Amino acid sequence: MKKILIIGAGPAGLTAAYELLKRGGFEVCVFEESGVFGGISRTVNYNGNRMDMGGHRFFSKMSEVNDWWAKMLPPQSAPAKDDILLNRAVPLSPDGRNPETEDAVMLTRHRVSRILFDAKFYDYPVSLKMQTLLNMGFFTTLAVGFSYLHSVFHKLSETNLENFYINRFGRKLYELFFEYYTENLWGRHPSEIDASWGAQRVKGLSISAVFKDIFGKMFAKKNRKVETSLIEEFKYPKLGPGQLWDITAEKVREMGGEIVLNARVVRLRRGESGNIESIVYEKDGAEIEIAGNIVISSMPIKDLVAGMNNVPSDIARIASGLPYRDYMTLGVLVKKLALKNKTALKTVGNIVPDCWVYVQDRSVKMGRFQIYNNWSPYMVKDLEHTVWLGLEYFVSESDAMWNMSEADFAAFGIAEMVKLGLIESANDVIDTHLERVKKAYPAYFDTYSEMDTLRTWLDTIGNLYCVGRNGQHRYNNIDHSMMTSFEAVRNIVSGNADKSNIWNVNTEKEYHEGK
Repeated sequence: MKKILIIGAGPAGLTAAYELLKRGGFEVCVFEESGVFGGISRTVNYNGNRMDMGGHRFFSKMSEVNDWWAKMLPPQSAPAKDDILLNRAVPLSPDGRNPETEDAVMLTRHRVSRILFDAKFYDYPVSLKMQTLLNMGFFTTLAVGFSYLHSVFHKLSETNLENFYINRFGRKLYELFFEYYTENLWGRHPSEIDASWGAQRVKGLSISAVFKDIFGKMFAKKNRKVETSLIEEFKYPKLGPGQLWDITAEKVREMGGEIVLNARVVRLRRGESGNIESIVYEKDGAEIEIAGNIVISSMPIKDLVAGMNNVPSDIARIASGLPYRDYMTLGVLVKKLALKNKTALKTVGNIVPDCWVYVQDRSVKMGRFQIYNNWSPYMVKDLEHTVWLGLEYFVSESDAMWNMSEADFAAFGIAEMVKLGLIESANDVIDTHLERVKKAYPAYFDTYSEMDTLRTWLDTIGNLYCVGRNGQHRYNNIDHSMMTSFEAVRNIVSGNADKSNIWNVNTEKEYHEGK
């Protein structure tokens, strides 16, 4: 029986463990550096209020992923708490579960995400409805229109992310809604970032895609294709994204898999053949070595390569230069929001209906904020009398912000909330909680341009499979991370030595469109 060592208990690692055990004939052991499951897709429970690290919509055009989610978390068969309070219709499944009486339920949620710019709300992706034009004003709207027309007839070479955005939205709209947010997110100007990040995250979204979506709705075309960023509904676990991975981890253990928490992998020993013969992990102050036949890694490539022996100097240089962006979320529990709900969408307490809001204000460091009440009514302990928010900041470990005390960072975040008009004063705040996430976002600059060279070398290690967001240094969504593991398991079971199918997830067209 082959022994499979899996590094990381996030979406990719746990998916691989479950799929291998389901097929049988493998001994599986998972090593997780932290004490929780889900990686960045975990849920933090703070005094009964739950935080989603990064905001995770469960939406996929891959039927294999959707079926997997439904098996782990059946759809709702009855309205959720907020649907009941608002007498709101929601899609129901007769074979599902009631979220009011059971926890293992996948909810259907309405997607609302907007941009907060110049104290006004704009749809994200930017719509062309009358309110957008009124917000921008006549002359700005005119400038946006001419700028877009110029981009249609004068395409720029897509050598960087700035040109990628300008080609799709025009320079004026890029400067209004993309430039500062992108620089705040990555700590680099878009002109310094590889265009492939836009190809993966924005995919087919553009002004023309917005027009197509508008006309598709007008003529009610059945089975119309919709860009991922334009979807209006998504699935969401009742208790947040981490609930899915807690359930998966439980099933992995039930099937005989071993999961070792608080186990940081520090070395991978390669034998004379070049394959990995064992890994060394730290736990409780001791180093433990364990041998295995196959290694599936979702740990950051930078750390993976640094922990190996006999690495060529050029490969070591590329791996050590791969950049990442770290992440901080300040959970803030408030009595009320100062933001007014001017939409036609009903919400509990008539709060704004957004799941998350992108902040385009150069006077603050906040990149985005989530309103957990709108993700799931069960994320908030007292739904009817409090609002639970997550203020998101994109940082690096060396930054002064990262090294602030929790009390100082809370005061900083609350001051920005007042400045943006989210709340009237600090007196509206009931409680706060800070979470830090290292290497949350693999970045597309520095030695990333040499990623193909690094990938080619990694593929020479026959028994190593790199999966997931950090495992491939690719800004994957949950479904893409899972698909890398589906492909890796298929290769292991079939004996296929060509790993291109694993690396091609989230790059080939089939992963972006419905089949």
